[in-house]
Amino acid sequence: MNPIPVTPETLAVARRIVWFEAPEKALADPVRFMAYAMTYALPEDMRFIRKYVSDDDFRDALDRAPAGIIDPRSWAYWNSKMGRYPPPPQPVRLFSAPNSAEDQRRHGARAWLRMRQEAPNSDPEEIRRRAAQKWRAEFGPKNQG
Repeated sequence: MNPIPVTPETLAVARRIVWFEAPEKALADPVRFMAYAMTYALPEDMRFIRKYVSDDDFRDALDRAPAGIIDPRSWAYWNSKMGRYPPPPQPVRLFSAPNSAEDQRRHGARAWLRMRQEAPNSDPEEIRRRAAQKWRAEFGPKNQG
């Protein structure tokens, strides 16, 4: 992923998104910064960040996102915005596993590819329609009568 330039404007955005550390430090690791941005950035912050982050950089940030930063809703949203539906599994923290972070990433990528290969090639509109029907059946207003 390409670095995000350090300017007064990017520092101000970084200060709002990663409020618990110096904005220069937050911008020094663009993948981690983007993970926080996907979770905490306001729409206007994200519009500003997107001036410096291409779609390929965005996908790279999703592929290499540290575990535990992006919440499930944001993970699903940003993966769908990048053309990944259904989204790959989220990064997972493993406290006792001897595997490296790279091994975890590879395992998750392989699992996602397997899932995509097993899924039938359907029309995205048909998938959205079925998902909406399923949601309405589970969570929508109950039929009275």
